[in-house]
Amino acid sequence: MTPSASSPWTGMVPVDDTALAVTDTRGPGRPVVYLNGSYADQAHWRHVITELGADFRHITYDERARGRSKRSADYSFEACLRDVDAVLAATGVERPLLVGWSYGAALAVHWADREPDRVLGVVSVDGAMPYGLTGAEAHERIRKLFRRMRPLLPLVRPLGMAARMDVHQHAEINIEINEISAALAPVLGRLTCPVRYVLATGASLGGGREEMEQLRASLDPVLARNPNLRVSAKVASNHSRILRKDFRAVAEAVRETAAAHDR
Repeated sequence: MTPSASSPWTGMVPVDDTALAVTDTRGPGRPVVYLNGSYADQAHWRHVITELGADFRHITYDERARGRSKRSADYSFEACLRDVDAVLAATGVERPLLVGWSYGAALAVHWADREPDRVLGVVSVDGAMPYGLTGAEAHERIRKLFRRMRPLLPLVRPLGMAARMDVHQHAEINIEINEISAALAPVLGRLTCPVRYVLATGASLGGGREEMEQLRASLDPVLARNPNLRVSAKVASNHSRILRKDFRAVAEAVRETAAAHDR
């Protein structure tokens, strides 16, 4: 299935043992593929998409067991990278500009590192920083956090803030992305496409202000080594609210990344 018409398309894209809910505005604009936060759905991007308008072709999708997508036996980071390929194949997009928030930003830079000739650029929204909570003590801290959150997960799921997974699965996704993020510096150092960061400045659920400042400061050495990476904006909101409160800064980073590629 390779849609070619100019009218918007929404449908299910099969991959592995599951199917992903995908929306594609189509049309002649430059294709932007949006990669969600760990447990988020595609609805979080609506303000950014409205701000960018018809100059871009917007492709959003729900990851496995999020939003309207189906469940799977595999929720690993590698499975999520395969999902990017499945969405690109289904929509016929050859060179996307990837915009990722949080977990999605790590997906974006890993995919760009593996496919340097296929990516137009990356916008990282408060993610893809070489810092993570690693080791047995950190893993147990994450598991305890999600056990405490157990009663809340069904309540926030309709808001696109939790997946159709059990507490253990939620925690293991978080543990894995922390380990991947801690080892991210070599990936960031190799990137040859333009990468623009939009960074929040507030605290986040599960991480205080000091810890979040350490996370964002971890980016400084990488920025110094690789001129393709730049901070487009630092905004006042926190990690959870950045797409809702500072969508204009994210949209501007998309325009900036596209312009950097054209140069």
